[in-house]
Amino acid sequence: MTRAMGAAMRRIQAGNALSAFGLGFTVPYLYVYVAQVRDLGAGTAGAVLAVFAMAALVVLPFTGRVIDRRGPLPVLVGGAVLASVGALAMGVSGSVPAAVLSATLLGAGTAVMQPALATMIVWCSSPTTRTRAFATQFFLANLGLGVGGLIGGQLVDENRPGSFMLLFSIEAVMFLVLAGIALTVRLPRPGALAGAVPQDAVDGGRGGGMRALLSHRAMLQLCVLGFVLFFACYGQFESGLAAYGTEAAGIDPSTLGIALAANTAVIVIAQFVVLRLVERRKRSRVVAAVGLIWALAWVIAGYAGLGHGSQLMATVAFISTYALFGLGEAMLSPTVAPLVADLAPASMVGQYNSAFALVKQLALAVGPAVGGPMGAALHGPYIVTFVLFSLGITALALRLGRQLTPVQDQPSLASASRVVVRHQPETGTEAALAPTR
Repeated sequence: MTRAMGAAMRRIQAGNALSAFGLGFTVPYLYVYVAQVRDLGAGTAGAVLAVFAMAALVVLPFTGRVIDRRGPLPVLVGGAVLASVGALAMGVSGSVPAAVLSATLLGAGTAVMQPALATMIVWCSSPTTRTRAFATQFFLANLGLGVGGLIGGQLVDENRPGSFMLLFSIEAVMFLVLAGIALTVRLPRPGALAGAVPQDAVDGGRGGGMRALLSHRAMLQLCVLGFVLFFACYGQFESGLAAYGTEAAGIDPSTLGIALAANTAVIVIAQFVVLRLVERRKRSRVVAAVGLIWALAWVIAGYAGLGHGSQLMATVAFISTYALFGLGEAMLSPTVAPLVADLAPASMVGQYNSAFALVKQLALAVGPAVGGPMGAALHGPYIVTFVLFSLGITALALRLGRQLTPVQDQPSLASASRVVVRHQPETGTEAALAPTR
C-alpha cells in the first residue's frame, strides 16, 4: 500500500506542476491580452479578472460535498476539462461576452481543481508524511508558475494575437495532461485514511455537512487566520503593494517583475531547507513566526517608500520585502494546508478543503479592493495597517494552538509515540514469564 500511495503521490505532484506551468503561461498576461491585444479596453480587462475570481466564489461552496460523495478524481478531471475549454475559448475571444464567458469557465475549472488536488494528496498521505507532501506541492506549483511565466514572456508579442493563442493553447493542453495523469492514479479508499478524525469528535454525532464544520471551533479559527494570511500577503502582491511601490517608493514598473521573481526564487530555494526546520516544530508557532517575518517585511517596505535613502536603497528594500514574503510562504506551505486535512473528519475532507479554498478566494477578492486604493494614496496608513495585520497573524496563530491537540499541532509527535510504544520496557509479569536462556 505504501509503495502504491507513493506512486500515486508522484503522479499527482507531476500533474500539479504541469498545470501550474500552463497557468504561468497566461495569468501574468491576461490583462494585457484583453485590454490591448483584443482592444476591449481596461474596463473589460478588469471585469474579466473579476469574473475569473468570482467564478471560484460561486462553485467552491458546492465543490466539497461533491468531492466527499463522488471522490476527488472525477471533480479534478471535470475541472481540468472545463479549464481547458475556457483557455481555448479565451484564445479566440474577440468580444466582451466571449471574454467574460471564457473567464467564467477558466476560473470555475481552476477553482474546483484546488480542493480536489488537496484531497487527493490527503488520501495518499499519512499525518506524518502530509507535511512534506504539501510542501512539495507548493514548491512544484511555484516552480511551474515561474518557469511558465518566463517562457511565456519570451513567446508573447502584443502585435501578434496569434502568439497569445499559442499561450492559451499550451495552457489548455497542460490541463488535459493533468486530467490524463489523474486518470492513471489509483486512490486508496477514504476508509483507509491514516489519522482520520472521527465525525463525532467534531460535531458530537449531530450529523455532517456545513453545520458540523461551523461547530468545529478549531477549523473556524483556522479559517479566520487563513483569511488574514491571504489578505495581508497574496491579496497585496499585484495591487496594493505594487501601487505603493510605484507611487510612494518611485519603483520602476519593471522592478515589480524582479520583485516577484525574487519571491518565487526564495520559495524554490528555501522550501526544503525550511521544511527541515519546521516539520518537527509546533505548527502554531511556525505560523506565528511568519506573522513576525511579514511584519518586518512591511516595515522594510515602509522604509522603501517613506525613508530618505537613495533610489537604489529603496529598490533593494522593496525587492527584499517580496523575498521575505516568499520565506514566510515557504514556512506556511508545510503547516496550514496539512492542518486543514488533519482537522477534517474522514467523511468531510473535501468540504474542509473547499471551505478553506473559499476563504482564500474571498481574501484574494477583498485584498486588492482594500489595498489598491490605500497603497496608491494613503502610504503611511497602508504600511501601518498591514504591519498590524501581520502581528495579528501571530496572535491568531498562538490562539489557534490552544485549540489543537498535541499531534495536530506537531505531527512528528505521532511517529515519536509509535517508537516509544514499540520499545516499551517489559512489565514485571512479562519479565517473569519470559523464557530464560
